[in-house]
Amino acid sequence: MPRTVIVTGASSGIGAATARHLATEGWQVVAAARRSDRLAGLVADIRSRGGSATAATVDVSEHRAVTELVETTVAEHGRVDAFVANAGVMPLSRLDAGLVAEWDRMIDVNILGLLHGIDAVLPHFHRQGSGHLVTVASLGAHQVSPTAAVYCGTKFAERAITEGLRLESDPGIRVTTISPGVVTSELADSISDPGAAEFMRTYREHAIAPESVAGAIGYALAQPAEVDVSEIVIRPAQGR
Repeated sequence: MPRTVIVTGASSGIGAATARHLATEGWQVVAAARRSDRLAGLVADIRSRGGSATAATVDVSEHRAVTELVETTVAEHGRVDAFVANAGVMPLSRLDAGLVAEWDRMIDVNILGLLHGIDAVLPHFHRQGSGHLVTVASLGAHQVSPTAAVYCGTKFAERAITEGLRLESDPGIRVTTISPGVVTSELADSISDPGAAEFMRTYREHAIAPESVAGAIGYALAQPAEVDVSEIVIRPAQGR
């Protein structure tokens, strides 16, 4: 029976690359995100290459939706072996811009979305006696840059929550934080603040492909059961 993995934020960027990568490694992939049209294209692409994947339209900020995602996955595939908490948003701005609605959205998706995933999947990991949770945080979980105070705050929180889960987890349950530097993605497209957008154009001059991060996730998941890769920091060789 193939191992089953849920990947959130799978409609583009790191999430889509991870879904494709893990499918080539023989995983049964459940690709979850809000944009159902993108997910349909992703699943069709994976299947055309001989992989196995299904799509689930989910907003991770909704607790019930994430719980139903996990319950449906277990009902259809018998178990869930890994959960890649990748969904995230990054509408950067200075604190004095006062873009409170954007701050709220980052907290809802980046922090609560992770907690919703943990709450939904952990009972199944405990029942199985095994499982692997991977959080895609950011280099912003280690350092703060101008216009990114709130975003980095959410990523610091993600890293802390994931490390707390690792310390609390029973033997057999593995926990990994992946902290990418600048990655080619759509994240910066959500920046509405002009100053932050201009800063990002320079900051993101050098970037790595999302496939490189997908490979790091695949590496952590592929380790023997007795090996827990607690954290990987991956960034461009040039720049940040």
